[in-house]
Amino acid sequence: MGISAEEILAKIGPVQEVLDAHDGVVTVLDTSEGNIMLSLDGGCTGCSSTPMTAMQIYYSLKKLDDVNDVIFVNGELPEYMRTFINQKMEKEAAESSEEEPGEIL
Repeated sequence: MGISAEEILAKIGPVQEVLDAHDGVVTVLDTSEGNIMLSLDGGCTGCSSTPMTAMQIYYSLKKLDDVNDVIFVNGELPEYMRTFINQKMEKEAAESSEEEPGEIL
């Protein structure tokens, strides 16, 4: 079962609040086979904070089981940021697998 555009927009909820305040818009273009294609439009166009916004969206969506990749069609997420997030998520996964069951950190 795939993921819907509504689920994607719900998952980026906290980022959406900031986008709303600056007239930014996340447009979900495609969700086929877990490959999410997004465009950051409106106030995001030309904004110097757009790469950071894209990074937060990428991080939030990559945590979903049904998401294989997140692609920003306007190139808002530089490859080095994508690599940074992927490494961070690998480290988080390794740390969580090392925890004892029931252990609270």
